[in-house]
This record gives sequence, C-alpha cells and structure tokens, in this order.
Amino acid sequence: MKVVSRISLISIIVALSSFLCFQKNCGGKDPMIAGKKIAVVETKYGKVRGYIHNGIYVYKGIPYAKAERFMPPMEPDPWEDVRSSMHWGPVCPTMDPPKIGDDETEFLFQHDWGVPDEDCLRLNIWTPGINDGGNRPVMVWIHGGGFSYGSSQELPCYDGENLSRKGNIVLVSLNHRLNVIGFLDLSEFGERYKFSANVGLLDIVEALKWIKENISNFGGDPDNVTLFGQSGGGGKIIALMSSPYAKGLFHKAIIQSAWSPKFIKRRISSRISKAVVEELGLNLFQIDSIQKIPYPELADAAKQALKNVVKQLQSEGYKLQRDGVTFGPTLDGDFLPYEQSDPRAFEISKDIPIIIGTVRNEFPPSVWGKRPLRDAPLDSILAVIKRWYGEKADEYIAAVKKAFPNDTRPTDLIDVDTYFRRTAVTYANLKSTYGSAKVYMYLFTWQSPIFDGDYKAIHCMELPFVFNNIGLWEEMTGGGKKAYALADKMSSAWIHFAKYGDPNHRGLPRWEPYTKENGATMFFDNKCCMRYHHDKELLEIIAEMENK
Repeated sequence: MKVVSRISLISIIVALSSFLCFQKNCGGKDPMIAGKKIAVVETKYGKVRGYIHNGIYVYKGIPYAKAERFMPPMEPDPWEDVRSSMHWGPVCPTMDPPKIGDDETEFLFQHDWGVPDEDCLRLNIWTPGINDGGNRPVMVWIHGGGFSYGSSQELPCYDGENLSRKGNIVLVSLNHRLNVIGFLDLSEFGERYKFSANVGLLDIVEALKWIKENISNFGGDPDNVTLFGQSGGGGKIIALMSSPYAKGLFHKAIIQSAWSPKFIKRRISSRISKAVVEELGLNLFQIDSIQKIPYPELADAAKQALKNVVKQLQSEGYKLQRDGVTFGPTLDGDFLPYEQSDPRAFEISKDIPIIIGTVRNEFPPSVWGKRPLRDAPLDSILAVIKRWYGEKADEYIAAVKKAFPNDTRPTDLIDVDTYFRRTAVTYANLKSTYGSAKVYMYLFTWQSPIFDGDYKAIHCMELPFVFNNIGLWEEMTGGGKKAYALADKMSSAWIHFAKYGDPNHRGLPRWEPYTKENGATMFFDNKCCMRYHHDKELLEIIAEMENK
C-alpha cells in the first residue's frame, strides 16, 4: 500500500505540475504570433508585415535601397501589396565563399553565413510597439567582418529581441555592400563611377535616411539614433563620423574593438582598380561591361589584383599597413574628405558622444597563433617574448604585469591585446581633444570558461553581453550566472547611453568620461571598476618598437 500511495502521490504532483505549466503557457498569448493582419506597418514605399515574438515586433529583410553594381544606392522600388518581411534578407557575397573551418572555432562562433546575393540592401527591426507614437531611442547595429565579410545575421547574438525589450528601444540591423563591390575605386574610368570607392558606406548612409523617414511608424525616435558596431562595424562608424554625408543622421556612437586602418589613399585605390580591370581583360572603352561580369569571376580577379599590387608596392619599398592591401574606405576628397585622425574630421562629428573600447585579448596568440601555445610552460612563453621583443623583453613583461597584476597563467603574458587597444586609445585621445562631446572608454576583461578558459576575452566576446543574449550564445559564454549578471550591467550601460548620452546606471561604479590626461577606463568583469592609464607603459613600449 505504501508503494501504491507513493506512486499515487507522484502522479498527482506530475499532473498538477503539468496543469500549472499548461495554464502558464496557454492561458496567455502564444510566444509567437503571425498572420496576414499581424504587425503591419506603413513605410514610405509600401506596407510591411512582420511577426510578434514574446511581445516584440520583428521585421526582417526590408529593402531600404536598391543599387546597380558600383553605383550609389537609390530609393527602393515601391510596392502595392503588404510585403511579408519575416525572414532574413540576402547577404553580401564574399570573395572567399564561407566554408567550415576549425571545428573548435566553429563551435564557438556558430556562424550563420546566410544566402548571398548582390541585391542585399536590407534591414531588420525589433521594437516593443508600432504605430503608437512611442518615440523610443533607436539603436542601429553595424556588423563586423572588416570591410569584406559579415552580415546582420552572422552571429547568434545579433538577435535584437532581448535588448529591445529590456531597454524599450527600437533596434535596427542591416546588410550593405562589401569587398570588391563595395569599395572598388573606378573613379578614373568615368564620372558615373565617382562614388564607387565608398558605395559600401553610402549604403549605410542610405539606411540611416530610411530610418529617419520611416522609423517613427515602428515606434522609434528619428532624432535619437545611436550607431553601435564591432570590429569592422566599429571601423565603419569611425568612417561615418568622418563623412559630411552622414552628418545629422545619427546622434551617438558606440565603437567596439574597431578594426580601422587608415583610409586608402587614391594612389593605392587607383592601382587596385586598374589591376582588377587588367585581370578582367578590360580597358577604358569596355569598362561598363564590368557591371555584367559574374560575381565569382569578379572576385577571383580582385583577389589576384590585390596580390599583384602588394608585390608592386613591396618592390618599391612601400611600407604596408599591418593588414596589407585590402578593400576598404578610400580618402576620395568628397565622401571622405579627411583622414580619420585629421582635426577637420573630428569637427564633422564633434557633438556626437561616444563609447569606445576593446576586449582584453582579441586574437590571443596562444590559441590563434601560427603555433598555438595554450599549454606552454613559463620558460617557453618567456622564450617567445624574448624572440618577439628582444632587448625590450624585460620591460614588456614588467609593463604587462603592471597593467594586469592578477594574471596567473603563463600565456597571459603574450595574450594581452595591444593592436585594437591602441586604436581605441588613439581615437579617444583625438576625440576628447578636438570634440566637444564626452568620450567613455571601456575594457572588457571577463574571460569565458569554455575550453578551460583558453580563449579568454577573445574578439567578439563582449557581443552577447551587449545584446543581453547570453542564452543565445552559450557556446561562447558558458551561459552561467556570472555571465548573465555582467550582461545585465553592460547592456544597461549601452541602453542608458542610447537614451541619455551617458552610460551610468545604478549597477555600475561611476563611469567617468575619458580624457587624454586621465585615461579613465571602465573594466567590465565580474566586478566592474574604473582604472586610469593602466597600460600606458605597455602601449608606449609597443609604439616605440613599431616606430623603429
């Protein structure tokens, strides 16, 4: 009888639990709502229909422009019926088609490469309300991947639902032209190609114009727009802040781990374009046929042209940038009239406050170097440092230990990033000097426990924290309580900045504005704190060595 009683009691508990779960899930609205008359919004070009997920209205693949190859973007063609906008739009093709790489890396990043098509000028929207005069802050995400790769759907954390709900903000992400179709300078081949060197950035400007004209119907405030982007996305934001064409279309900016080489000089972009045209067997009188060449053929010609130009420059003793010769923004004297470090460039965006920062390790050589050293003992690490830094080795080690005194692993001595960090510090120094708006600096130092902590705070690590999407990217973060707690603090800072131009909130110690003199930097970790010029000596050593 006791056994029967226990079984009966268990059955009752299970039945009661099932009933309560049923009541919780089915008594209210379904998590997913979609239908012909659901989430319909009027735009300048026609009506679009999205769907509702967990109370957030979602729209994907809305065309914000159209463009012929190498031509500036134009307004999209209008449509009559309600346009279904519920799935990702096409992504820009890449010169090297995506393929499965290292299994461990693919596990970490969980790439979604999307469907490539040159007709890729699409945007996505997440919003808590539509047609309600909500006047919510708008955050526009610019994806990474340098100026040649990436899309708005590439990583799991790019989903905007959680950040939109948490902050009561409208989040927009977008695709634009990249690589050879976004940044090939054909200006010497005719007036119609005047803007070809920077059409990839002009696409983003056109998206911002679309937002200005249409976002109010999606519950957003067109006069409170914040750009935020990481890696190449951060570099694109720096370029837009240097362009008069983007002036007035956004009001704040967040620049994360910016990959931002100097703008390409015309003498170099001209060489690249001539090499591409030569590889294609064309001349000045045939140039317009480049519009019809299949993308794979164009991409192959572009890759070979870049190699040829590198050889030419090296033979002439030209000092190449760290990343060699690639496609990116060109200093054309019009869209980009000044180099990004020119005081006149900062004058264009002097009233735009920024958050700028990096993650501590970015591309740690212990796991991503030519010879991975993740389990190397201290003696081996010291030998590597001696080989890299020569007579400066002891100074380098002392500077790293001063900057990060709590390090314990031998590989910590070589895994600290200085490349992206120096870019951020240099830009922040200039911005705080020439601009009138505030600058806030951060360093993300939280380290993932995945793979025994070997990947540390790698490039992209902060993204799920910013988007408040720890649960969508457990492969990167581990999905533990500490990760959720830090995501709450970091995403709140981004939201507060988008709303008020100030990232401070109750969950953080006071985040002081950065100046060249104070070096004030917010450390994002399990315990957040402010530090000042923590790595000044380290960056000076690196700069001194590179200037030799």
